[in-house]
Amino acid sequence: MTEPPEEPAAPEQSDPVTRTGAPAGTDGRNQGPASAVAAKAAGIVPRSVNARAALAGVVVSVLLILAIVLGSRLLHNFDSALLPYAVATVFLAFGVAYRYTVWISAPGARRLLTRGWGSLFSAENFRKAPTALPKMIATYLGFQKFLGARSHARWAAHQLIFWGCILASLITFPLTWGWFTFTSGSGSGPGYEMRIWGFKILGFDSLNILGWLMFHGLDIAAVMVIPGAAYFLWRRMKDRGAITGQRFAYDMVPLLALIVISVTGLLLTFSSLFLHGGGYQFLAILHMVSVVFTLIYIPFGKFFHIVQRPAAVGMQLFKYTGRQDDQVFACRRCEEPIDTGPYVENLRGTMRDLDLGFDAWAEYCPRCKRVLRGSAYLSQVKKGFK
Repeated sequence: MTEPPEEPAAPEQSDPVTRTGAPAGTDGRNQGPASAVAAKAAGIVPRSVNARAALAGVVVSVLLILAIVLGSRLLHNFDSALLPYAVATVFLAFGVAYRYTVWISAPGARRLLTRGWGSLFSAENFRKAPTALPKMIATYLGFQKFLGARSHARWAAHQLIFWGCILASLITFPLTWGWFTFTSGSGSGPGYEMRIWGFKILGFDSLNILGWLMFHGLDIAAVMVIPGAAYFLWRRMKDRGAITGQRFAYDMVPLLALIVISVTGLLLTFSSLFLHGGGYQFLAILHMVSVVFTLIYIPFGKFFHIVQRPAAVGMQLFKYTGRQDDQVFACRRCEEPIDTGPYVENLRGTMRDLDLGFDAWAEYCPRCKRVLRGSAYLSQVKKGFK
């Protein structure tokens, strides 16, 4: 059995303020290397990261504007009534690029992204496991089986929201940008042509099942999203585990926004079919405001996890390829397997980047960590009270 290393015990006995890099005080007597790192993090680094993130946001926004202009055939197919939606998507592109750049600038996320993309584009990994990536995309992005392990109801509700939002996005964004057009030779149907970037993709009859699906795709998406969002809203109000620590703006607002968008979207269809357009203008404005708000909210709220989730696939692929090489790392104390060797080393590297000072603990399993902490307490802390 291997004895624990000396270096993990040292940070436990050091000044916790200095160890975490927090400011040491106004008199400056305890300022050390960690304080210098903290000062750097609070000064130079954030400014450079913000500038880089803002530049990335501007570049992505300009590219999207160019794509809108070119994809709509120099705005020939652009519907001016959808201008607020298009402006909101440009802001969405800026916000996502800005926050994503800030996120990957952090040492932990940068390592995760580097390792993930490295595994993704590795020809050697592809030769060893050619089907691993499609399986992980289906498992972690499409069907999100990790949610099913927690609760089947949560998994089902999340699937409804996920696929409903995917369907709505695939319809709404191209329409908003003028990339999709539905034209009729007679002006009023029932024969229609669907065109993308001006090129005819297919023709359909609005009176058959395909035509009904084409014109009611957003209604179908709304019917999927409402029960899913309502379940999570109910859970947020009833489940004690969910209530603990939840925040209204972070946890409740996105669910309410999804429900408002979906309900007002269905009411627009109801108004057209059964009320001869009664209340349509009010519903259209309410629907537009809720959609624009949600698009602006995405980069800075809970929905940002949609952008982050693909990175998890890369990390899982990184761990999977390590297991394929039998690079399993065993606990230094009990020799039980912890994780793959590359994953443990990556975790240690992230801790070193963050200047946490206890990266050697990553080489122990959770049980041995607790045992070592208890031993350190008995030998170092309790001993001092004798």
